[in-house]
Amino acid sequence: MKRFFRLLSVMALCFVAAAFAPVTNAARLKDIASISGIRDNQLIGYGLVVGLSGTGEKNSKFTEQSFRSMLNNFGIKIGDNTTLKIKDVAPVAIHATMPAFSKVGQTIDVTVSAIGEASSLRGGTLLQAMLRGVDGNVYAIAQGSLVVGGLGVEGADGSKVTVNTPTVGRISNGAIIEREVPDNFADTDFFVFNLNRADFTTAKNVVDSINDLYGNGCAVAQDSASIRVSAPRDPAKRVEYLATLENLEIEQGENAAKIVVNSRTGTIVIGSNVKLKPVAVTHGGLTVTVSEDPRVSQPNSFSNGQTTIVPDSQISVAEKQGKMFKLDTGATLDDLVRAINQVGLAPGDLMSVLEALDNAGAIDGKLEII
Repeated sequence: MKRFFRLLSVMALCFVAAAFAPVTNAARLKDIASISGIRDNQLIGYGLVVGLSGTGEKNSKFTEQSFRSMLNNFGIKIGDNTTLKIKDVAPVAIHATMPAFSKVGQTIDVTVSAIGEASSLRGGTLLQAMLRGVDGNVYAIAQGSLVVGGLGVEGADGSKVTVNTPTVGRISNGAIIEREVPDNFADTDFFVFNLNRADFTTAKNVVDSINDLYGNGCAVAQDSASIRVSAPRDPAKRVEYLATLENLEIEQGENAAKIVVNSRTGTIVIGSNVKLKPVAVTHGGLTVTVSEDPRVSQPNSFSNGQTTIVPDSQISVAEKQGKMFKLDTGATLDDLVRAINQVGLAPGDLMSVLEALDNAGAIDGKLEII
């Protein structure tokens, strides 16, 4: 029994220690930075989707030209005077993202979007199409059946119902890579880590963590966003080296004090580092209500008059009593939120209060309105 109570005491102490442990802002290096030169590449192409159930093009010259060119590639020649019915065919734009170090023969997903008058790509099949990079070279070839999440139905009287977007579809593993993107992974004696969010404190912590592990001078901060790290030339050792580096726990610098206000949606985000100077705030509202209560005017008997409707407008003005709250020196986010909740301000009113505080110079931080 004594051992049991001793165990409970130890568990209680562990819970208390965990509750009061300092909150860290650490993250793996791979989650807060990327390596310069190791990046994805965008591909784009043009093609034809066939097999549509009458939801393709109605009368498009460039689609007809594309269809003729495709048939010519198969040795089928059609006269210029022949009219093609292409309601089961749709021209599409194709785009995909080719990850870094992609190899020939691997597959990637593609997205297909109608660019003409096609009303739906449901049930269609993309014919072989080339995907090019920004340099104009062909890096992949796409083909396959589309998966379309949208639905479109149209009646004979012109009424229609559309669910999601039926003119966009995807092909999982629909493109085969035919060319690799050259890289300089093993050509230099160093790597450059680029922070996702530039911060001098975070850059210094990255340098300190790497130098503590591999020795002084291994890592050097070039600026608030880039850290240059020495690396071995042997590709196998470079992979092992990077695997170690990217899993280092880095203490991130605290974000700059900022309040972000979205005026369109009424969303307000207040950073934890925002501090307020001593200030007193009062906010009130004036409500004007106009109501219409028309009355019927009935003429006297045998007066040959007509029944008419007489308008009756009622206007009332109500002024809500403004409440005041005071913030002392070094007031934090919690103090501001508590005061706002006590007053009961709506998001629109809160925006006005924040703008007034910023104009008065009472916010130690940046107010950003988007």
